[in-house]
Amino acid sequence: MGTAKTRCLFKSPFPKSDNSYKIIEMKSRAKIRFGIIISLSLLFVFMCGNNREEESTTPPAAERSLQPRFPIEGRIVFQSNFDGDNEIYLISGQKIVKLTDNDWDDEYPVWSPDGTKVAFMANPQGNYDIFTMNADGSEITPVTSFPSDEKTLSWFPDGKSIVYTREIKKFMRNELCLFRIDIETKSTKRIIPRYDKNHAIPHVSPTAPLVTFTAKRLMGWDVAVYDMKEKELKYLDEGGKSCRARFAKNGNLLAYVSTKDDKKGEIWIMRPDGRQKTGLTDRRETYDYFPCWSPDDRYIAFNSSIQGDHNGDWKLNVLDVQTRKVLLLFDSPGSDVFPDWH
Repeated sequence: MGTAKTRCLFKSPFPKSDNSYKIIEMKSRAKIRFGIIISLSLLFVFMCGNNREEESTTPPAAERSLQPRFPIEGRIVFQSNFDGDNEIYLISGQKIVKLTDNDWDDEYPVWSPDGTKVAFMANPQGNYDIFTMNADGSEITPVTSFPSDEKTLSWFPDGKSIVYTREIKKFMRNELCLFRIDIETKSTKRIIPRYDKNHAIPHVSPTAPLVTFTAKRLMGWDVAVYDMKEKELKYLDEGGKSCRARFAKNGNLLAYVSTKDDKKGEIWIMRPDGRQKTGLTDRRETYDYFPCWSPDDRYIAFNSSIQGDHNGDWKLNVLDVQTRKVLLLFDSPGSDVFPDWH
């Protein structure tokens, strides 16, 4: 528009043979060229300024790619070390939010029953202790401060206490035991006082006075369950090849890991009394571990890895319990493990 107006303004009324026209025309063309150069220069500066602003506000490509492959119902917390150390992350819908960001390790996050808080393990002082935080990562609060490491944990249905694995010294050896701690009073007590075998990785039933855990056998480890009301313990599998059981939200099933078929790890389910064992995955090329249930018990989130070691490239998957179809949900450059779904 500016160029058209300039040409119209300097259109000569004189015939082309008139010298005055030639002088005016030369001056006009010079002004036009100067105007175009100035306009292009300003446009270039403006565009460069916009690009710099866009570069400063657009996250790096690595961060933009860190999102789940598909949206989910509910929220999943998990730990990942893709930024150098273990931090807690949240998947909500089709977004991922970093809940912790510090120089130590934050691990094994689990939702409170009402979904308002997350309990997790962290080692800011060297040993692992239990901490809680709000669902958005705010108000991180210590729960324990013991000289020995606290490990895997689970909330009780009342939301007021937590069961966790703690290593204690017993005679000439160390022993893994389950303890219950009241979050407000900090009082603790053993869950199974006279049980003298190593046991760890607890999960409390949301509907019954039952706690499942992984118990040491003569050879290997197996899933067990303890009735906290009747004071009765029962092994739910044999052969020392099962571990990491988690109750469904309705309490009717347990998801767990079995290595009896492929010697690596597959996701299985069974009743809380050990009946109706059913394998859900058959993926001989991967280690399938760390199952947890979706809020409606239709799906199981779990981790898979080709290597199978602690620092391997663990991916986060979702398994449809009915169809047994597995979909990859999230895979960062690091190890994405220990999901919990609310």
